[in-house]
Amino acid sequence: MFPEYDVIVVGAGHAGSEAASSAANMGSKVLLITMNMQNIAQMSCNPAMGGVAKGQIIREIDALGGYSGIITDHTMIQFRMLNLSKGPAMWSPRAQSDRHEFSNLWRKTLELQENIDFWQDMVTGIIVKNGVAKGVYTQLGVQIKSKSVILTNGTFLNGIIHIGEKQFGGGRIQERAAKGLTEQLVELGFEAGRMKTGTPPRIDGRTINYKVLEEQPGDKNPKRFSFTNTPELEKQISCHITYTDTKVHDILKTGFLKSPMFTGRIQGVGPRYCPSIEDKIERFSSKDSHQLFIEPEGRNTYEVYLNGFSSSLPEDVQYKAVRNLKGFENAKMFRPGYAIEYDYFPPTQLTHTLETKRVKNLFFAGQINGTTGYEEAAGQGLIAGINAHLKINKRDSFVLKRDEAYIGVLIDDLINKGTDEPYRMFTSRAEYRILLRQDNADIRLTPLAHALGVKGAEERMIKVNEKLNTEQEIRTYLNQTSVTPAEINKLFESISSSPLTQKVKLNKILLRPHINFNKLRRALPDLDMLLNDYNEDYIEYSEISIKYEGYIKKEKEMANKMNRLEEIKIHPDFDYHKLQSLSYEGREKLIKIKPDTIGQASRISGVSPSDISVLLIFMGR
Repeated sequence: MFPEYDVIVVGAGHAGSEAASSAANMGSKVLLITMNMQNIAQMSCNPAMGGVAKGQIIREIDALGGYSGIITDHTMIQFRMLNLSKGPAMWSPRAQSDRHEFSNLWRKTLELQENIDFWQDMVTGIIVKNGVAKGVYTQLGVQIKSKSVILTNGTFLNGIIHIGEKQFGGGRIQERAAKGLTEQLVELGFEAGRMKTGTPPRIDGRTINYKVLEEQPGDKNPKRFSFTNTPELEKQISCHITYTDTKVHDILKTGFLKSPMFTGRIQGVGPRYCPSIEDKIERFSSKDSHQLFIEPEGRNTYEVYLNGFSSSLPEDVQYKAVRNLKGFENAKMFRPGYAIEYDYFPPTQLTHTLETKRVKNLFFAGQINGTTGYEEAAGQGLIAGINAHLKINKRDSFVLKRDEAYIGVLIDDLINKGTDEPYRMFTSRAEYRILLRQDNADIRLTPLAHALGVKGAEERMIKVNEKLNTEQEIRTYLNQTSVTPAEINKLFESISSSPLTQKVKLNKILLRPHINFNKLRRALPDLDMLLNDYNEDYIEYSEISIKYEGYIKKEKEMANKMNRLEEIKIHPDFDYHKLQSLSYEGREKLIKIKPDTIGQASRISGVSPSDISVLLIFMGR
């Protein structure tokens, strides 16, 4: 019935969709198996993509030929660039999406790829022969053979949903849990754990009084995620803001005795940075209120997502508390919030390619690795799909370094440090933030995609070269053009900047604080005329590259210095027991993770600088 596939992807969430499409675009014959074809790339939680550091990941996925950015651009209903009051390293794009259109377009995109087949079924086991993944077993009793397997099971592995004292099996509300896989993987020697996540109640927008709420509109000139020619966003839909108060908190506290979180029925660890509303009240008891965001789920529905109100309290307590929020006095719920527990596998059991160490040609991506968030999952899926294709074709693996991408930071953190709580990406996790900006993801990564032979990368490289040429032309103009005091001092006076006393080159003017191209264009008609000929995104990249050149250069030097440690390889069978000078914890972690290089060893939690010195001395460095 089935041919032998190159890659089988289990699960069609954000990780699975990117994994299937990336492997297919590289030329592999892919089978995507999901328990429900209607829920491909479902936005199970909030209907949004991007955010702090997450927006950078979506742009990186796009630069590498993935689809998350393109599909977000086609389905978004609002766009905001976060952190504009801070430096460009912190600017982070975020979009509200139409949840139904997002999922539908992902399915259509996957179905249009001729290298992808589909099968609706539950995978209950992996076919493993001589330590190599050779396919899957399914609940229907079929065996499907393949050269590699990628598991992207999300929250479905032995998932349990909690609402107050009620609990039932499920991977999402009204969707069954996946059984069998965890048990087999544990038999194969994998370590497994439990995590939890949650979601808030969905509200009927027709019953909300928006007039009394604080409006949160999108940007006046919305940007896009993709570096391709996706459509511009028109007719944005506003989000709104409300707040809890002490009365709401008191109502919620009446349900604490029935809370699965406080009674110990939930064993899994939840996300630190996205706690439930009951957890917020308990942990931040000194706060009288918490901010909540009212986010529309789409253009053609009144369903609203109450961001910040994630809860597993009894539904009657949730309902009463919601009705005491400002603007929600007459609110009706479409469904209550709930918590979900699920199995995951500590990611220290993986290599940088996301291949497991115990079973060859078996890859894990997404929440199965202990991460949280669509963006983190999609980034892992993309890398797993690429590396599965490369592995079965005996090509060199594809690994992103920490100075090349947030995706590289994400995977490096996971496999070296592991995680005992849902891992979420932040800009603070990256050492080289000025290098890993959202505006230069194409410059950093599209040449790598082109070298890999990713479908569509040749066309993308044309745009990359246009962008680089624009930056060079603007840089040359600024270096060669002088400005007089008479031309610029009026601008300087308006922003309390020191006036000029003589002619100065424009490149020096741009280095001043609070000076940017927008201000200079109003004062200098010739510069304005020059910039009018260029793409606005190219101008933004050029301005940042020129204005922050000194900082960028310094960070590159730091990265190059650290990358030298990546050149010192460690044999996979290196005997750490013979180095008695290593700390006990350091030796234990090194034996467990088996780093490929001294650089990787230096980033393992528990391996001290003195341990690294011992290794370097032993290797004659």
